[in-house]
Amino acid sequence: MYSKDAFHFCPYCGSENFVWDGTKSHVCSDCGKKLYTNEVGAVIALIYNAEMELLFTIRKFNPAKGTLDLPGGFIDLGETAEQAVVREVKEELGLEVLDLQFYGSFPNEYSYAGLTYFTIDLAFVCKVKNFDSLSANDDVSGVCFKYPKQVNLQEIGLDSVRKLVAGLQ
Repeated sequence: MYSKDAFHFCPYCGSENFVWDGTKSHVCSDCGKKLYTNEVGAVIALIYNAEMELLFTIRKFNPAKGTLDLPGGFIDLGETAEQAVVREVKEELGLEVLDLQFYGSFPNEYSYAGLTYFTIDLAFVCKVKNFDSLSANDDVSGVCFKYPKQVNLQEIGLDSVRKLVAGLQ
C-alpha cells in the first residue's frame, strides 16, 4: 500500500470524501483542504578505506533484512542532512565523521509496516577519523568493505542504494 492509499478520512474535518488527486495530494470534497504527500529526507554515507573499498552494512531488519546497504537513515525533525549523516554513522558504526561532501540525491520508495514511503536519499562522501571503533550497531547486523565494481547489485536491498552503487561501477 502506498502512502497515498493510507488515508481514508480527512484529518481536518473527518469526512470520508478524502481522495487522492492522482499526483501529489489528497483533497477533501467537503471542506476543500489538501494534504500533500512529499518525499521524506534520508541520508547515505559513502565511506572508503585507504584501498578505496566502500564500507557496506548488512541490514538487521526489514525491509530487505540481510541485504547489503550503505550507512545512513532518516533525517530527524529539526536536523540538517549533514547532522543526520554524522549521527547515523556514529549510531550505526561507532565512527566519527571528520569531513563530508555532498555526492548526489536518489529518490526511493521505502516500504515499512505495509506502507510505502517516498524518500529522497541525500548521499555524502564521508571521511572518518579512523576505523578503530568500527562496529555493527543499531539497525546494522554486520559490515564489510567491497570495491564498488565487484559488488553484485542484486545483493543490495534498497533501490536507491542499488542505483547509487551502479553509478560507481
